[in-house]
Amino acid sequence: MKELFGRCHKFGDNVNTDYIIAGKYKFKSTDMNDMAKHLMEDIRPGFYDEIEDGDFIVAGHNFGMGSSREQAPLVIKAAGISAVVAKDFARIFYRNCINVGLPVIECDTSKIEEGDELRIDLERGFVHNITKDTKIKATALPAVMVKILNEGGLAEHFQKHGGFNLD
Repeated sequence: MKELFGRCHKFGDNVNTDYIIAGKYKFKSTDMNDMAKHLMEDIRPGFYDEIEDGDFIVAGHNFGMGSSREQAPLVIKAAGISAVVAKDFARIFYRNCINVGLPVIECDTSKIEEGDELRIDLERGFVHNITKDTKIKATALPAVMVKILNEGGLAEHFQKHGGFNLD
């Protein structure tokens, strides 16, 4: 998972987990693929129909604030979003993303616009805006996080190694 390619879907600041997946769906189903159809519908109706596999959600500050339920990153991943890029994240959301195998990238997103094509290098920590031919320095993920992401998340990492394997 060294590099990711996709198109930007831009959101603003303070996108909370209830905007990511409305509370009315959180207890109706455990099928993330079914729930993914409702991704962001309260703030962008029809958003699920705009997504292509590999696309990115790009946002401002404090993405994922609110409830700590893992459904939010699971639904994003099930919808085919390959990563979330934001200026910063709510801490529990960030952790839940790594746990479920959804890459999160912190960088200045102010010069990324809706529809821009992006290439993201997780290991070296940059976002290349292909549309504008610009590079944005991102916070590189520690090697252990990249390893966990490459293995599909924390549960898969534990199953494979019988616990944490930092080598």
